[in-house]
Amino acid sequence: MKREKRKEKREKSTRERHAGRYISSFLFLHFSFLLAFSLPVGAQEAESSASAPAPVQRSLEDRRRDILRFGTETEIATLIQTIKTENVSYLDEELVNIARNTRNRNILTGIFGFFGEEEKPGLEERAMRAIRDRDYETNDIVLAAVDYLGRVKAADAAADLQELIDSGEGSFLYNAIRALGRVASSNRTDDIALYLLDYYETRSPTGENQREVIVAMGETGSGEVVPFLVELIENPDERAVLRIAALDAVAKIEDSRALEAVVEAVSSADPLVRASAIAALGPFSGEAVDAAILEGFRDSFFRTRIGAAQAAGRRKLASAVPFLRHRAENDAEAVVRDAAIRALGAINNNEAMSVLDSLFSEQRNSDRIRILSADMLLQNDASGYSGKVIAASTDAKTRNQTNLYNGFMGVLGRARAGTLEDFARRLLDTGGVLEKNWALEMVLNNEFRGLADEVRGLLDEQRSGAALARRARNTLERLGLDAGEN
Repeated sequence: MKREKRKEKREKSTRERHAGRYISSFLFLHFSFLLAFSLPVGAQEAESSASAPAPVQRSLEDRRRDILRFGTETEIATLIQTIKTENVSYLDEELVNIARNTRNRNILTGIFGFFGEEEKPGLEERAMRAIRDRDYETNDIVLAAVDYLGRVKAADAAADLQELIDSGEGSFLYNAIRALGRVASSNRTDDIALYLLDYYETRSPTGENQREVIVAMGETGSGEVVPFLVELIENPDERAVLRIAALDAVAKIEDSRALEAVVEAVSSADPLVRASAIAALGPFSGEAVDAAILEGFRDSFFRTRIGAAQAAGRRKLASAVPFLRHRAENDAEAVVRDAAIRALGAINNNEAMSVLDSLFSEQRNSDRIRILSADMLLQNDASGYSGKVIAASTDAKTRNQTNLYNGFMGVLGRARAGTLEDFARRLLDTGGVLEKNWALEMVLNNEFRGLADEVRGLLDEQRSGAALARRARNTLERLGLDAGEN
């Protein structure tokens, strides 16, 4: 028993010696490794900092292209809205490529919608393919494709749109008819007009489709449909909405054969028909037409007075100026006052400009009247009136008339005149964020390339803010300049 205990004790001692040697060896090797290959912490950080490559600063454009390549439909939709707001086009090619290849309904409809609203070409073939292969596309995609073709007035799409209309598929009918009319407006041929007339008479469309066919006829500009439209206008039993559509259509076609029917409709018992008839007189001429337009200013229905103003402006009817002045100063309806001021701007003779100057200068007038009058003056003679509007904007700012000040600055931003260059420079140098935005609009509208350095001064996002810096960069790009050269 004692012998076994001694044996066990020797074995335990042997195990402890072996373990100690193993631990010592491990610690020796470990510290040898650290001594051989490690540096002090500070030295390690210094070496790592010196040897590691600096992080690559990726441009905003590159980050946005990554969203288009790898982003979700939500991220892409957000980006589309952003570039729409910024009015930039450098991503158009990438968007076209995505649209040509994706079958994601939200992405594709979003791109169709964006390109359609901006009337950007490039997706016509993809849109026509969506119509031809509509059995394999969602309805949303087909409708977005149809609307896109109409908005860009794609003449090559007429046959596909007619085939879609002939199919009788109710989901697409209204949009297809409307798109065909828009296509016809850029490719005015009798063929489309006769197709629409035959469709109306043989297929008996109903509801909104019926009205839309009449509207599309007007877009064709073809005299082939005038007798049919005149018959609609002259029929007192016909629905007012169709008679109004026919009046609008003959005004677009401008065929003198419709004049008698239009003049007769001015005396219609239906005020909406009466108003449309007055407005439709714009493209026609003659004493009877002038008399009917002037009489329209006396109508108790406000839409008829709007129609009279629109017709007078379209015809540049000088004899209407006193009526327009009275409406601008006294009409109870703001929309009539607006229409009268715009008509004065369209007439643009000495008398009309004098009235607009008076409306703009009279401080007792509403902000709305003064701003719109200033807009008309600048549209017609920005060089002559920009100084007066700048002075009025300064006065409004001094008086803390914020809405009036913003309104004047907005119309100055849209104006085109070399006389605005010094004013734009001053805003870029000393203005606030809003003033700098208006100045950038002036620079772009007037192509003030001499202010490129002032615009470049806004590119620093830390000082200018991200939104203003992006707009400055976009302004330079659209002027054919970049951030580093004139």
